[in-house]
Amino acid sequence: MTQAPVQHPSVAFAKGHGTGNDFVLLADPEGAAPLDADAVRALADRRFGIGGDGVIRAVRAGSTGDAALDAAAPGTWAMDYWNADGSVSEMCGNGVRVFVRYLLEEGLASLADGEVLEIVTRAGIKRVERRGPLLSADLGPFELGGDRLVAAHGLDVARPGLDVSTGNPHVVVALAGDDELDGLDLHAAPALDPVAADGANVEFAVPGLIADGVGAIRMRVHERGVGETLSCGTGAVAAAMAVRHWSGGAADRWIVDVPGGRLEVEVDERGHAWLTGPAEIVARGAATVAPRH
Repeated sequence: MTQAPVQHPSVAFAKGHGTGNDFVLLADPEGAAPLDADAVRALADRRFGIGGDGVIRAVRAGSTGDAALDAAAPGTWAMDYWNADGSVSEMCGNGVRVFVRYLLEEGLASLADGEVLEIVTRAGIKRVERRGPLLSADLGPFELGGDRLVAAHGLDVARPGLDVSTGNPHVVVALAGDDELDGLDLHAAPALDPVAADGANVEFAVPGLIADGVGAIRMRVHERGVGETLSCGTGAVAAAMAVRHWSGGAADRWIVDVPGGRLEVEVDERGHAWLTGPAEIVARGAATVAPRH
């Protein structure tokens, strides 16, 4: 007897990116369709699914099923963010800006120029401000930690890296020049010594000139749970704050060039780091969630 084919659910989605850091976005205001690791991996698969560095569910606080996201006032928009490998993540700087762009284009929120929208993440409330065509996210205070050695394909010897927390964990390594940065092979995760207990995103940064109070940085990143990405928003902040620290606080505004484009990082008078850059929705459709076995 022939077995009937399994019917997998179809879900409406949008595809968005911030400087090439791309995401699958789903609307679930009432929390009726929680994500799980299998569904996330299926959606994020670049050959058998839609493809993305992560998957983001738009859900209202109070109905997310996640204690960290439900800690905000009921009805606050929550960013339920998952890495492409099916692991949950605390925060994503590009993701939260793309998330707000999605809410605006779907008619789920409104935001005039100069206004701020509060979004709850697993790293707390993040404020996103509209600045003309760009969106800027207040990622809050950052924290500099200790040092560890970082080994990566393409580096002749392990290099010192600085721990930086921007709501999620990072290790920033300074390189001497563009040749070293371009010669990296980040197909495999860099090795950390000591090992980071919960893993970490690793940024390789080439500091540039500081002129008129503005610093320049080129950066590549290997993201925890994803691999090398064209951009990482919290990673751009981490790199800027590490270079700022190494330079003795020589600048509070930094232009960070990543393979996917350009981001701006600035520190306000409260010591909060702001991330500004483009956020775009590029496609919409319906997808069948069929986990591969």
